[in-house]
Amino acid sequence: MTLDQFLIMRHELLIIIAAVLIVIVELMNSDEHKERVIPFAVMVFLAVTVAGFLPIDTGILFGGMYRTDEITIMMKNALNIGVFIIFLQSAAWLKKHKGTFRSYGAFYFIMLASLTGMQYLISSGDFLMFFIGTELATIPIAALVAMEKARERSGEAGVKLILSAALSSGITLFGISLLYGSSGSIFFSDIARSFAADDLQILALLFVFAGIAFKISIVPFHLWTADVYEGAPVSVTSYLSVISKGAAVFILVFLLYKVFYTVPGIWMNVLYAVSVLTMTIGNLFAIRQQNLKRFLAFSSIAQAGFVLLGIICGTQLGFASVVYFLLIYVFSQLGAFGVVAAISNASGKENIDDYNGLYRTNPKMSLVMMLSLFSLAGIPPVAGFFAKFFLFIAAAREGYYILLLIAVANVTVSLYYYLLVVKAMFINESDDPIAKIENDFYTKAGLAVCTAGILAIGFFGTLFDYINSISYGVK
Repeated sequence: MTLDQFLIMRHELLIIIAAVLIVIVELMNSDEHKERVIPFAVMVFLAVTVAGFLPIDTGILFGGMYRTDEITIMMKNALNIGVFIIFLQSAAWLKKHKGTFRSYGAFYFIMLASLTGMQYLISSGDFLMFFIGTELATIPIAALVAMEKARERSGEAGVKLILSAALSSGITLFGISLLYGSSGSIFFSDIARSFAADDLQILALLFVFAGIAFKISIVPFHLWTADVYEGAPVSVTSYLSVISKGAAVFILVFLLYKVFYTVPGIWMNVLYAVSVLTMTIGNLFAIRQQNLKRFLAFSSIAQAGFVLLGIICGTQLGFASVVYFLLIYVFSQLGAFGVVAAISNASGKENIDDYNGLYRTNPKMSLVMMLSLFSLAGIPPVAGFFAKFFLFIAAAREGYYILLLIAVANVTVSLYYYLLVVKAMFINESDDPIAKIENDFYTKAGLAVCTAGILAIGFFGTLFDYINSISYGVK
């Protein structure tokens, strides 16, 4: 293997180097100066994120276990941007727990270890790399969920995540074993050629889909989501909601379009049913929530239902609309979680009623929250409108009019509960509103990046055209 071939794994190698450098800097500083790790980690990962956009060769490694192409590189860059924003938003939380956490480097190292797993998952060319990537992505993040050891709910959330992940892994492994037994190979290309759509292989497809559905929080595999999101630190919840879910959605699309493309009628029917359930149940439960982390958890479940609209199409346009949606979802969801994190760190308040009168004391954060929620709801002219627009166009072109009607009805429902938060901030009055919060530079920068993405991406039509040109489909 030549150096040029090895550098095809540039994204993963840079993340590993960044993680090692952060640990070295942590060891070089005493406990009194451990805050120096924060700016170093932010700057190093900024360099990693920027380097990801430099030209790079595409191809396969290790006999086909690892593969990369233009759409894969774009998705990796989107995940890197999301993690960079999370690094910015987590700085204030880490500083607040200075006396509790003995190591800041551990937080960054564990998150980068999980991100490395996500990157390998996206580039997997066989089910061995797929499973290794899944486990490497999940196990470290369970440690971060339980990082606030003083909070009972944090430990409880960590246990729930690891148990759910274990069940998910078992289901996935059983599906993989059935595929191997029926095809004699674990490579995606070999399975695709030999997939005969008999009962055993269809059962294997359903098990693999169920395992990935746990990661995406698709109904009925969503029950762990709200409890884990509420118990985890806000920055870790952001990671689970955006980065983990984004990687799982991408690999699901790839498997359906490149491995199980011979039986689109089967998985499209499955996606049709779970899309309706996921959108509807996610929205109905979101309406009932008062805690904003649980609120955003069920909101993200509903968003997963909308993503399935693009996947079910099986077309190049559908794939492009999914990737475009995920890119915008990174900025929208992290913008909302960024405001929740800033307020939670400063006041400990996380309920919707606590936000009554927030605009009077914190107008800038109120505006960021409003733009983020409008983007998640799909209100023009923010980027989320264009994301849902392309998903709906892709579904309409394939004749899914009833599903589209159900999706539009769910958008209306989601608009109602998103506006409840906006109403609390801008209209409701409070005798004891949240005091004015002075955010540090990192929090301001993170919210600024999210706001810029929400306002700007939707107006760059050439971005969607580019994504569409490098996507692929079944039909």
